[in-house]
Amino acid sequence: MASIKPSAHLNEVRYEIRGALTRRARELEAAGLPIIKLNIGNPARYGFTVPEHLRQAIAAHLHESEAYGHEQGLEEAREAIAAQQRARGARQVEVERIFIGNGVSELIDLSLRALLQPGDEVLLPSPDYPLWSAATILNGGVPRYYRCLAENRHLPDPEEIEALVTPRTRALVLINPNNPTGAVYPRALLEQIVAIAARHRLLLLCDEIYDEILYDGTHFQPVAQVAGNTPCISFGGLSKVHRACGYRVGWLSLSGDVASTREYRDALQLLAALRLCANVTAQWAVIPALQDTPTIGALTAPGGRLHEARKAVLEGVAASDYLDLVTPGGALYAFPRVRTDRIANFNDDTFALRLLEEESVLVVPGSSFNVPTSRHVRLTLLPQPAQLRDVFVRIERVLERMAAEQTPRAAIA
Repeated sequence: MASIKPSAHLNEVRYEIRGALTRRARELEAAGLPIIKLNIGNPARYGFTVPEHLRQAIAAHLHESEAYGHEQGLEEAREAIAAQQRARGARQVEVERIFIGNGVSELIDLSLRALLQPGDEVLLPSPDYPLWSAATILNGGVPRYYRCLAENRHLPDPEEIEALVTPRTRALVLINPNNPTGAVYPRALLEQIVAIAARHRLLLLCDEIYDEILYDGTHFQPVAQVAGNTPCISFGGLSKVHRACGYRVGWLSLSGDVASTREYRDALQLLAALRLCANVTAQWAVIPALQDTPTIGALTAPGGRLHEARKAVLEGVAASDYLDLVTPGGALYAFPRVRTDRIANFNDDTFALRLLEEESVLVVPGSSFNVPTSRHVRLTLLPQPAQLRDVFVRIERVLERMAAEQTPRAAIA
C-alpha cells in the first residue's frame, strides 16, 4: 500500500522537548538504564503535589461536572480570573472576555487560529517556547524572531523588535517569566514594547504561565497593566504555579479596547464552541487557586525546594570550567551556555546526545527553542538539589572529554 503522507504544514514544526532525544531515553530505560530527566517542566514527576484544597474543591463538585459546560468555561471560575486580572491593573476585563481551555497550549492555538490569515507574521522571541512557533506555522502564519541574547541578560531589544514589523505583522508574543531562560522583564522594557504594539496596531500575546514563580525578590510586571487600552491577551493556568499539569486547565484574558476586539472575541468564542468545552471537572480548582493563600512562595523562598535547586544549578555553573549562565529570575528552568574560549567547535545537539548516552542525563539542546546557532542547553529546576549537583558533575565530565578531543589549534580559535 502507498504510505500515508502527513501534512506539509508539519515540515517546519519542531518540538524537541519530547522529540528524538526523549525517544532515545525511553529506549535506554527499556534496556534497564536509569535516566535523569531534566527535559520537561512537569512538577508531579519530581514529587511535587497539587495543594490539597484544590483537590478538595474538585471532589466537592464532581456531581456538577458530568455535563458539557459553557464553551468559555465555568462562570464562577471565569469570575475569579477576571477579578485577578482587574486586581493586577488590566483594563476592560469582564467574564465574557475570559476563556478557559485544556491548558494554555490549546488556547495559544485558538488565539492564533482566530487571528491569522495565510502569510500573516507573528513576532516571537528567540529562544521561544516552541509551541508558539508551531502554532503560528500550523495556522498559516510566519514566525519572525527577535533575539533575546545572553549578552543582554536574555532580554529583547525594542529597536530590533520594531525593525521586524512589516505590513503583514499581526501579533507580538512575550513569554514572561521566560521559558527557557528564566528572564523576567522589567516594567521599563515592557513599556517600550507596548508602545511598539500600539504604534503598529499589534495584538499582544503574553504567556504568563510562570507569573508567581520568582526568586530573590524579582518582581513580575503583568503586561496588561502596562498595555492599558492596547489589545492584550494574558495567558495563565494551574499547571506550573499550582503544580497541576495533568488537570489541563489554562485561561486567557482579553483586555484593552472593547470595540476594536469585539469581532476577535466572537471568533474566539466560535472556536471554543467547536470544541464544545474544556475539562469541566478540573475547572473547580481555579477558584481556590486564585482566591486562597498562595502556596508557591514557600517553594521559591530561601530554603524552599525550588530556591535550593536553583542555588545548586548556580553553584554547579560557578564551579564549571566550561559553563556560564544568566541567573534565572523566574520560571522553572536554567539555560546555561558553553563558553567559546573553552570549546570552540561546540554543537548543542551532539552534546545533549552524548550527555544522554555517556552519563544518562536528558536535557534539551538550546537550538530546540528556535535559536539558529546555540551553545545552550535547557534544564529544569524540578529535581532534588542533590541530584542537580550530581548532574553538573556528569555535565563537566562530558565537556572535559569534548574539550580533550579538539585539536590544540581548534581549542585556541
